[in-house]
Amino acid sequence: MLRTVAAFDRMGEENAFAVLARATELAQQGRDIINLGIGQPDFQTPTHIVEAAIKALKDGHHGYTPATGIKPLREAVAADIHKRFKVEISPDLVFIAPGGKPTMYAAILMFGEPGADILYPDPGFPIYRSMIEFTGARPIPVPIREENNFAFSADETLKLITPKTRLLILNSPANPTGGVTPKAEIAKLVAGLEKFPDVAVLSDEIYDQMTYDGEEHVTLLSYPSIRDRLILLNGWSKTYAMTGWRLGWSVWPAKLYDFARKLAVNSYSCVNAPTQYAGLAALTGPQDAVKKMVAEFDKRRKVVVEGLNKLPGVSCRTPKGAFYAFPNVKNTGWKAKPLASTLLDETGVALIGGPDFGILGEGYIRVSYANSTENIQKALARMGEFLEKRKAA
Repeated sequence: MLRTVAAFDRMGEENAFAVLARATELAQQGRDIINLGIGQPDFQTPTHIVEAAIKALKDGHHGYTPATGIKPLREAVAADIHKRFKVEISPDLVFIAPGGKPTMYAAILMFGEPGADILYPDPGFPIYRSMIEFTGARPIPVPIREENNFAFSADETLKLITPKTRLLILNSPANPTGGVTPKAEIAKLVAGLEKFPDVAVLSDEIYDQMTYDGEEHVTLLSYPSIRDRLILLNGWSKTYAMTGWRLGWSVWPAKLYDFARKLAVNSYSCVNAPTQYAGLAALTGPQDAVKKMVAEFDKRRKVVVEGLNKLPGVSCRTPKGAFYAFPNVKNTGWKAKPLASTLLDETGVALIGGPDFGILGEGYIRVSYANSTENIQKALARMGEFLEKRKAA
């Protein structure tokens, strides 16, 4: 009998892909499915980015690249950070990876082991907890509360730190809630972290260019006091509609950078060359498509929030970032996951139940508005008709 190590029994997954598979299966059966579950832009990658990858292939960029990414791309990331945030970053601390997850994987592996605690947002991206448990570390949820507009609380977070805490994971703008933590709260957290110099920080800022209502994204790179223990995660997937290209970037403290390089060498070797040239074109080329996409998300956001708040038993705070709403469905009489599953099976609307993002996700569902306004309105109508007929499970 084959026997795997116990760590694999602790590994979770991202249920959005399971919902996507079920939605695809139903669509193949001829059902009319509206997918508000998966977290990817419904826009095409801008043409000049695609053309850059094609040119790279034609120019012969078919081989291995450095494990940390090609130098022009690392330089472009550093320049973009300086342009947007006025923060100086050495290209030698920028790391190019096949998406955002490898950065999570590497950071959690570096600090997770039996006897260690790792703090992570709950509700939050499910891979955080999955990887923490895989390493044998103890996952400590940082509550992300509706009454706090789904921002993290600096005071509540700092109170959870103990001598066993090795890593703190933060995410703003946030998945699944769309919450954006205000600058004052971030500054308060950073000031408090000065009392805990042995705690590393992983800041997931993948949605940094998707904020609304004048909300300002504050990067943790702006705080020198934690730079020597800050790992910043970002990438091209959301901003440039490049989810399938698998391209991410991160910034590492100098003392951890080579560990990340060795993990890359031991696992995926490097990011494929043409994709890196596409990423270079994305950063250095026109940004009109990004602005247009975010403006469209903003319009859809308003439609989603207005529509959700009209549904029986549903209330929804206005998200300030990303492309998700996280409505409260407690007054429908349904548990969140059965509601999401039944809506898919009976109405053809794909959503994600809040518990897939953590214990505190019960009573909520995630609605992605990375779909057309027409489809969003159709989905809301189907949900409303269902909830009128089926008050409770």
